[in-house]
Amino acid sequence: MSLWQSDQELFDLARRELFTAVVGDVMDKINLLHQFVPAQIRPLRADMVTIGRAMTVLEADLSSLDASGQAGALHNKPFGLMLDALDDLKPNEVYVCTGSSPSYALWGELMTTRAMKLGSVGAVLDGYHRDTHGVLSLNFPTFSYGAYAQDQGPRGKVVDFRVPVQIGAARVVPGDIIFGDVDGVCVVPQLAVEEVFMLALEKARGEKTVLKAIQDGMSTVDAFAKYGIM
Repeated sequence: MSLWQSDQELFDLARRELFTAVVGDVMDKINLLHQFVPAQIRPLRADMVTIGRAMTVLEADLSSLDASGQAGALHNKPFGLMLDALDDLKPNEVYVCTGSSPSYALWGELMTTRAMKLGSVGAVLDGYHRDTHGVLSLNFPTFSYGAYAQDQGPRGKVVDFRVPVQIGAARVVPGDIIFGDVDGVCVVPQLAVEEVFMLALEKARGEKTVLKAIQDGMSTVDAFAKYGIM
């Protein structure tokens, strides 16, 4: 029997009891071995946590776009499809952007304000953010390479959204669950959500038992032999 009846119940439970390390560990156990985005994608502040469904966004450098056809039309549209993608965000979704070179910012304060208005719960950027003070003041969970003020306007365009994307070794499909904290950002595939989070809750609760045993003097060798958790 599931311990949650809705995404909101699952996300609340994960925020209370889970962290990315334990979710990543259980995905390793079921042979989901490439579920973390690259380590340089970090939260703006160490206490930021995001968990929600992926709304994927594909960015491209302006120099890589063909000036003919559909790509040519994007040349003449400010930011390409970025504003469309932003306005399409739904409650409990995470804006996940990748595809461009890391030479300009993919996120800022005005985007944050609009995302929050629509009920989005975070942004994960395979690149930089800007307007750091503004984003921090809004307390919006944002994960990026760091701060860099250079604008995407004359350098990049969003060319598609709600499509499968690749960030490092991790494949992200729209609707996958994105879970990010100070230790990284992991991707839980839609078809594995129930198994992964049930196993993660079991492991997290077991780790508390192991921690208590070690605090009471049990050796790590004995603790692992007894509980199988470390």
